[in-house]
Amino acid sequence: MIIKTVVLTIYFSILLGIGFFASRRIKNISDYYVGGKKLNYWIAALSARSTGESGWLLIGVTGMGALMGVSAMWIVVGEVMGVFFSWQYMAKKFKRLTNEYNSITIPDFLVSHFRPSTNLIRILAATALSLFVVIYVSAQIDITGKTFESFLGFNYYSGIAIGFGIVVLYIFSGGFLAVAWSDFFQGSLMFVALLFLPIVAFFGLPSDISIVNGLNAIDPALLNIWGPGGFNWINFATVAGLVSIGVGFLGSPQVYVRFIAIESEDEVEKGKWVAIIYTLLTDTAAVMIGILGRYILTKSGQDPEAVLGTAGENVLVMLLNQVMPTVIIGVYIAAVLSAVMSTVDSLLVVASSAVTRDFYQQIMHPDADEKRLIGLSRKVTLSLALLALGVALAVSVLSPNRTVFWFVIFGWSGIAATFCPVIILSLFWEGYTEKGAIVSMVTGFISVPIFKFLVPEIEGIGIYFDKLDVMLPSVVLAMISGFVVSINNE
Repeated sequence: MIIKTVVLTIYFSILLGIGFFASRRIKNISDYYVGGKKLNYWIAALSARSTGESGWLLIGVTGMGALMGVSAMWIVVGEVMGVFFSWQYMAKKFKRLTNEYNSITIPDFLVSHFRPSTNLIRILAATALSLFVVIYVSAQIDITGKTFESFLGFNYYSGIAIGFGIVVLYIFSGGFLAVAWSDFFQGSLMFVALLFLPIVAFFGLPSDISIVNGLNAIDPALLNIWGPGGFNWINFATVAGLVSIGVGFLGSPQVYVRFIAIESEDEVEKGKWVAIIYTLLTDTAAVMIGILGRYILTKSGQDPEAVLGTAGENVLVMLLNQVMPTVIIGVYIAAVLSAVMSTVDSLLVVASSAVTRDFYQQIMHPDADEKRLIGLSRKVTLSLALLALGVALAVSVLSPNRTVFWFVIFGWSGIAATFCPVIILSLFWEGYTEKGAIVSMVTGFISVPIFKFLVPEIEGIGIYFDKLDVMLPSVVLAMISGFVVSINNE
């Protein structure tokens, strides 16, 4: 316990130090929200990827690997495709336009692009962003509590308090620059930790055994790329749902703010390969941790969740305790917290920008000075963090059987369904109108809870939508509705 605590103390000290030094670079509102648009490709790429992955990678995806086996690799396929398409086909154009418009937020970009006569599109964008960010952040806070509980034996609520306090302190002081620098550090830690564990676990196995034969003996479905029973329409819907997770990278604001902040289009081209390789290696490693954990820790006939926890979420900590010394486990606790905090910090800064920049400055007080805006930004960041904390605590009481994976995906899908269709169509279709954009956002916003809670209850087709989950149908419906309205509005 003492060794783990010392490692975490060093980790938290580094984060607070980053926040302190970043605070000395904050001169104006652009510095606070996009780092003055001067990020190099390494910082931008690792910051984007560590934000995009979050705690769901180390807790959720490892658990999915343990329960699903090789079929969980569809998550990797979806993530890599999403990252590739966003950096290859969208990032440069988005960077060019945001520079031309002098945008520092996503609503800024939309307003400059459509030149609306009212503030409706800015209000809708900022409202949707703030609401779903609070949900997404609350999921990450939940992971923090579970991490302290499973790794250190801390009370769940004490763990939440510690992690929450640290991340708020360094964001509060250093804004986006602190976020980007800390994400680089945390993303590097995640990368090393994820790749190291499956290698150590694999080479620690006896040389005369076959993992394939062992997994087949535990459950043959673990080796079927389509899951239990092979190809069928239920499994196809599940696979489509897993692959569609990557759609969120095509327009989620917490990712696209990195494209605003990166220094130049040349840096985008270099950052592309860092982002793709990082995603491929870390996501594959997370699935492999789950598969190896299932092989090492369970036997044929056992209920995997009885051994590895709900949704297999304890597989990481159990495998670590099996193959790693205590001091290294402390590093892994820091890695899990890195995944969480690198997402929380980005989301809070993005949501804070929506309130301060898009509501307060652009609509209510356009003459507000920079000092006043920076001060307000810090207060808003704290307020949103406290709201997310309240949501996390409420969910922990009301839904004790929740899973990290699907809690995070719900928030991720809400942000993606609201903004991906708008950003994609505004970048690639000149006929896209303001009314079309508004309809797209509203449709995406309301589709997520509908497809999550109502459609799965429909007899006959509900089971397929339950497996497909909410991301793909919500994004598709939002794009179609925006297209139809734009065509009829020409």
